[in-house]
Order: sequence, then structure tokens, then C-alpha cells
Amino acid sequence: MKPQREYATRNAQTYMVTSSTWERRALFQAEPWARLSSDTLYHYRGTAYLLHEFVIMPDHFHALITPQTSLEKAVQFIKGGFSHRAKKELGSNIEVWQKGFQDHRIRDANDYAVHVSYIHYNPVKERFCERPDEFPYSSAYAGFEMDAVPQGLKPQGLGDLVAARLEGVPFQSKISNQAETNNTAAAAPFQDKISNQAETNSARKVVPLHSKAKTA
Repeated sequence: MKPQREYATRNAQTYMVTSSTWERRALFQAEPWARLSSDTLYHYRGTAYLLHEFVIMPDHFHALITPQTSLEKAVQFIKGGFSHRAKKELGSNIEVWQKGFQDHRIRDANDYAVHVSYIHYNPVKERFCERPDEFPYSSAYAGFEMDAVPQGLKPQGLGDLVAARLEGVPFQSKISNQAETNNTAAAAPFQDKISNQAETNSARKVVPLHSKAKTA
């Protein structure tokens, strides 16, 4: 039986949230869709939630957020806001999202480190890049300003991060296979495996930098 969701109403709790596209279509494989998705995340940052980490994969996204309203409303801002802008800016009337979303309340510093590592290494695991900082639609990539780690959730040291990489995250399901990916949007530059610095530098030119640098 699925555990009952904890309804968060500005309770200073931090959550890992995940939402997938309708029928797991690889919509964010197309560069304009991926860029609009990251822009939408930042549009509501500071008003609907604090944004600590994120990654935008071809058919889903993960984000570590601390809601400034209810958790449900915070995610609604992301999904509804993107759908509205996709119609207006991309001229698309297709169904974007699966109903609902997955969430996990972060319990402690080690739990936070586990989920940060999962977010950063998701593109590496799927072989879109060799290192987390090479993937342009992730908070691991240089140039994205993120909200600070909440008090009480800061990792104690390198050991926490190493343990996080080994532990993994139980609720994340395998993304759809490449055959499904090929049935939808045209490939974006990040979809190819990044194997050298020249490719990395090329990818950096297409990412909207929301601020000068990532904060602690």
C-alpha cells in the first residue's frame, strides 16, 4: 500500500519531488523544452519554494525544494506554469504531464546527501555525460544559483557524499528506453554522450545562466 502523503503547508520541510511526462514521452530531449523547463523552475523560485537542486531528464524531472506554500501547490506551479508557457511560447497543445507526482520528505543530512547525489548522477547513470557537471540541465552544471542547504541538512563531510553515492534512492523508477525516446521530440545537443572538453564547452553556450555562481 502506498504511504499517505504528508501535506506540507509552509512547514520548512524539504522534499525531493519527481514528475514524469505523459506516457513518458521524451519531451525535454528537445532543447527549447528543456530550457523552458529550467526557466519555469526559476520563475517560481523564492515565491512558491526554495530550489536546492534539480535535474531535467528527457521524460521527467527531479527537484529538491522547500515549499513556501503547500507541497501540492508548489508542484502545481511548476507543472501548470510549464504547460501554460509551452502553449504560449512553444505553440504546443499536447498533454505534457502524467497526473500526480512522487515526493519524499528529507529526514536528515545523510538523506539530503543521498538525494543530491542521485540528482547529480542521474544523467551519468543514463550515459548522457561522464561527469555530473557536464550535463547542462542540472544544478551540478556551473552557473545555476541555488538556494542554500537548509539548516540541519548540511552534509557533515566528504564521507556523507561517498555514502550517498553508494546508497541510492529507492523510489526512482527506470526511465523509458531509447526506443520510446526516439518516438518523440528531436534530439538536443545534451542527448549525445559528452566525451571531451570541447563538447562540454559547446554545451555550455546553450544554457541560460540564472546567476553568476552557485551558492553554498
